[in-house]
Amino acid sequence: MTTLPGISDIRAAAERLSGLIVETPLIESPELNRRHGGRILFKPETLQRTGSFKIRGAYNKLSSLSEEERGRGVVAFSSGNHAQGVAASAAMFGVKAVIAMPADAPALKVGNVRKMGAEVVPFDRFKDDRMAVVRPYVEKGMVLVPPFDDPAIIAGQGTIGLELMRQARALGVALDAVVVPCGGGGLSSGISVAVKDASPRTAVWAVEPEHFDDTRRSLAKGERVANEPGHSSICDALLTAEPGAITFEINRRNLAGAIAVSDKAAAQAMRDAMAYLKLVVEPGGCVALAALSSGEIDLAGKCVAVVLSGGNVDFGTYAEIMAA
Repeated sequence: MTTLPGISDIRAAAERLSGLIVETPLIESPELNRRHGGRILFKPETLQRTGSFKIRGAYNKLSSLSEEERGRGVVAFSSGNHAQGVAASAAMFGVKAVIAMPADAPALKVGNVRKMGAEVVPFDRFKDDRMAVVRPYVEKGMVLVPPFDDPAIIAGQGTIGLELMRQARALGVALDAVVVPCGGGGLSSGISVAVKDASPRTAVWAVEPEHFDDTRRSLAKGERVANEPGHSSICDALLTAEPGAITFEINRRNLAGAIAVSDKAAAQAMRDAMAYLKLVVEPGGCVALAALSSGEIDLAGKCVAVVLSGGNVDFGTYAEIMAA
């Protein structure tokens, strides 16, 4: 069995990333504090290089490869944010990158990946096996950079947890909970390791889109279960088929639970982020904010950190949601 990444792996990742990524701040809104009856601290990874947290894990993964491995090039599959993280990291190392992306991925994300020098291979997210799409490149010797189920990826994402716990201490607050968007579980699992190391009493919640709540249902059943096919969501960054084997094992141990939110709730959270935080946040990046209105997390008099995981949204989509 693969060794689960621990706090030492996350600290090592933080050292590798030092000076290369943005240490995103903790910010808050008096209006959102008033609305929810507690103190809400937001961690805006929308301000991160490439517009999402994904560069943390991607760069850490590429750093873990030997020069010979990197020299063969890297390949990945992603709806967009991991794609940009891998493309940017590959450019920083000066190596070739091929990214398989869904044909319906936001044009902004596809365009950004190409601008960073990566080759984009489109596929049908509803019909094609993404591993089958990238397999020919792996067989040629390119190294696969998984989107979430990999110790180095998880450790890289966990650096967010290190930062936010340190930043909370600097503010003189003890966090009662941390709320995190969840697709395959790399972000929530990595953050949970760092948070639980610093404060075992702090609850960590994962948040998913409705109909793509595989982590929520897997936690309830005690084993990994897949999403039923045939559904869609505006939260394109979080549409994974099932939790990763490594991520689920960590999440099973560390999470207080998982919450599913509707597209309507995610869209309203995007409007709230613009109105009260002055931030552009993509639908999937806003689900943790949306979960604050679910009633499933005790917020009264509490101090809660919310991760806003990305801000890569097409202009037309964003304008439509803002105008609704």
